[in-house]
Amino acid sequence: MAKTLLEQLREMTVVVADTGDIQAIEKFTPRDATTNPSLITAAAQMPQYQEIVDETLKQAKKDSGAGAPDSQILSLAFDRLAVAFGKKILEIIPGRVSTEVDARLSYDTEGTIAKARYLISEYQSAGISPERILIKIAATWEGIRAAEVLEKEGIHCNLTLLFGLHQAIACAEAGVTLISPFVGRILDWYKKETGKTSYAPAEDPGVLSVTQIYNYYKKFGYKTEVMGASFRNIDEITELAGCDLLTISPALLAELQAGTGELPRKLDPALAGKSEMEKMSLDKATFDKMHEADRMANEKLDEGIKGFTKALETLEKLLADRLARLEGAATLTHAAEDIFHVYDLDGDGFITREEWLGSDAVFDALDVNKDGKITAEEMGAGIGAVLQLATSK
Repeated sequence: MAKTLLEQLREMTVVVADTGDIQAIEKFTPRDATTNPSLITAAAQMPQYQEIVDETLKQAKKDSGAGAPDSQILSLAFDRLAVAFGKKILEIIPGRVSTEVDARLSYDTEGTIAKARYLISEYQSAGISPERILIKIAATWEGIRAAEVLEKEGIHCNLTLLFGLHQAIACAEAGVTLISPFVGRILDWYKKETGKTSYAPAEDPGVLSVTQIYNYYKKFGYKTEVMGASFRNIDEITELAGCDLLTISPALLAELQAGTGELPRKLDPALAGKSEMEKMSLDKATFDKMHEADRMANEKLDEGIKGFTKALETLEKLLADRLARLEGAATLTHAAEDIFHVYDLDGDGFITREEWLGSDAVFDALDVNKDGKITAEEMGAGIGAVLQLATSK
């Protein structure tokens, strides 16, 4: 019987689930997975999770001490909820789970280090080894420096929002465990910049970027793993067959599982060794210069940090409302409407992918009719559906 594309891909690449959906993780049995603020935002609204969210908030308030500001309480509660989801996922998968550092710390080296140490301590308190955790950090210069310190302490890092070779080189020189270059978001930028509606798979700018990074790492013997992320179609995935890891949404995993035909290896260490690239060494001045010159990487990194920050702020608002109710305040929260209005930047009644700026996998799940827009109705229906699946375990 012919092997599916997904089966063939797994023979040369580690498949990671780009989702926090527990049911999807069980269905596709990836080695690794990730938590994300979008899932926790939805969980905070579901009856099935009301008890755990409420208890987490009350304990966070108690542990923060009398007179602690709400911002401190909510930050502590978010971290603990992220770890709770990570623990649940680790009961299913054999590998690692990525847990994100607050995006607002993206330019704060010491703050990122402190947050990462705290998250690891929470996992250790639950009996989970640091070897099963990847701390997810934005690939700013400051984030990379934080990762360098953490890696020396045995805390492994996943550097995300990575769009340029300069970011990748700096990460490798810092001894980072894994990087996540964003294939689809690079494609989005070039399509908007050039006006082109499509690219041939082998000419896709995101594919070319990851291929360049992979070849550079393999040619010069770096141990940092490359995990392509943020895919728009399965052609981008098949063009990167052979990459160390690929993190793929449930919708695209399903396409690969249904697909057949031969899947040739496109990325190979032996081929990488024949490339003509020259080795570079980056100090901060060189990194900054290259980043400024790379308009795409510059804009997409800034956009991504703002998007991740917005997702966290939305969650904090929902948790603040819940905390107020627990304390007896008369608060009415229409969660799906709140989230919709936060992301509908121009007030035109729907959310585009560029307005969303959060998890691509969550956008795809909410965009029921696949027209590239999320309506208020899709938001309301989708959030409930996603969490219904996630709570089935």
